[in-house]
Amino acid sequence: MKNYLDLLELILESGETREDRTGVGTISSFGHQLKFDLRDGFPAVTTKKLAWKGVVSELLWFIEGSDDERRLAEIRYGDIRENLTDIKKFPTIWTGNADSQGKELGYKNTEMVKKLGPIYGVQWRNWDGCDQVKQLLQSLKHNPNSRRHILSAWNVSHIEKMALPPCHLLAQFYVSQNNELDCHMYQRSADMFLGVPFNIASYSLLMHIFSSILSLKPRYFIHSFGDAHIYLNSVEQVKEQVLRKPKERPILKMPKIDSIEDLIDCNIDDFILEGYDPHPPIRAEMAV
Repeated sequence: MKNYLDLLELILESGETREDRTGVGTISSFGHQLKFDLRDGFPAVTTKKLAWKGVVSELLWFIEGSDDERRLAEIRYGDIRENLTDIKKFPTIWTGNADSQGKELGYKNTEMVKKLGPIYGVQWRNWDGCDQVKQLLQSLKHNPNSRRHILSAWNVSHIEKMALPPCHLLAQFYVSQNNELDCHMYQRSADMFLGVPFNIASYSLLMHIFSSILSLKPRYFIHSFGDAHIYLNSVEQVKEQVLRKPKERPILKMPKIDSIEDLIDCNIDDFILEGYDPHPPIRAEMAV
């Protein structure tokens, strides 16, 4: 993960200070790329602790196709929503968006239901009636040499209806002649400190899930950025992080998954980072 730290340093040293939607302000740099070889271990950041359960629960929520933040809470905490009504005790990474942008858009927002509009999971599983995930898996299986293995969340006609327009908006997949799976994801807007380690882990996990279904081996995750930024309220935290030495990557242990429907029977504790020994957490407030 040294390449990730190097990019953080580059942004700190040569990025430009810009105003942004949240009002916090950023140090920003445009147009970068990172590449991770999943054969060398799972690319979980080790210079601070990764919120792994948050990564797993959000990805399972996306794949399920939900638009309800409280459903994410059920997956994250392993309980029914009737027992999760104390929002301060049982928040998710989408609570702020639901209570801010989602509420402003007029979506239902109670302690039991917090709608977000047609965000990632909805687009993945029901883009105007199209189940992109199932179509993608069929294409990867039956036409592996195709150049159309695309998963997109940027549905232009729905952008204004989303509590948060997609930041990681498009991924292309590639099957090698050695039966290995690659993924190249483009992210238009990247919170390099809080969000990007989460995004790297999420798409790497998605690659492992797809590889299990397709009897492939995950190989390269390529991560391309448009606006790569560090929020001004996390600059000191980033300076602390880049001084830390990366540790050995963990190994992902997960059940054999034969179809996307198998994920219904999975919970977050089925996905384990074996040997994960990160540096202590470095906390910062998420800009909403």
